[in-house]
Amino acid sequence: MNIQAVVFDLDGTLLNTIDDIADSVNAALASVGLPPYTVEDYKYFVGDGVVVLIERALAPYPNKKHLQGPVLDRYLVELAHRQTGKTKPYEGIPELLAELTLRGIATAVLSNKPHGATVDVIAHYFPNHRFTVVMGKKPEYRPKPDPASLFPVLQKLGCPRDAVLYVGDTATDMQTAKNGGLRAVGCTWGFRLKDELEGAGSDHLVDCPEQILRLIETPERSDSPYCSNG
Repeated sequence: MNIQAVVFDLDGTLLNTIDDIADSVNAALASVGLPPYTVEDYKYFVGDGVVVLIERALAPYPNKKHLQGPVLDRYLVELAHRQTGKTKPYEGIPELLAELTLRGIATAVLSNKPHGATVDVIAHYFPNHRFTVVMGKKPEYRPKPDPASLFPVLQKLGCPRDAVLYVGDTATDMQTAKNGGLRAVGCTWGFRLKDELEGAGSDHLVDCPEQILRLIETPERSDSPYCSNG
């Protein structure tokens, strides 16, 4: 397995965005008189795009269809103001990206977050790293795990599929990788548990970003014992 590129999910993989997402949705819910959810709740609401995020937040309410539009619109406004508040890269991610660049391995981002927001947060948190392509959710593509948005990313990378790793933190990400014919790497530092990633067909599990480098070096291993934090 000669790895030439790595495609990363964004939320829960490169960036810990959950607090800013939770604050933004809770503010949107408050605007229509609804109570907040906990951060832990949001770890299971996210992952399938903003429409599904709001649908899950409104699921208990009988008038949810009438609230969907106003809450979604308010959420997008709130997120634009909040998404660089509490968000931060996961430990080891900047170092991983730098090392991949040194090794000549291309990187890309594919997210279900709206495209504009995806581009903005990548530019804010990784100003010195050059991703080959950054792709968020665009209207012309269905959200992941539909692989339609993955194909233009692969085209820009210009690598054979067996030379590309797809790294993410949810079952949606593992399914996206499988639907696109890529090797699926589940990262356990994100929003979901290891069991979900295994159940969704992950080829490898990694507990810290450094393990992705070890995986590239020793692809015959299903996962690696090496983490700088032990």
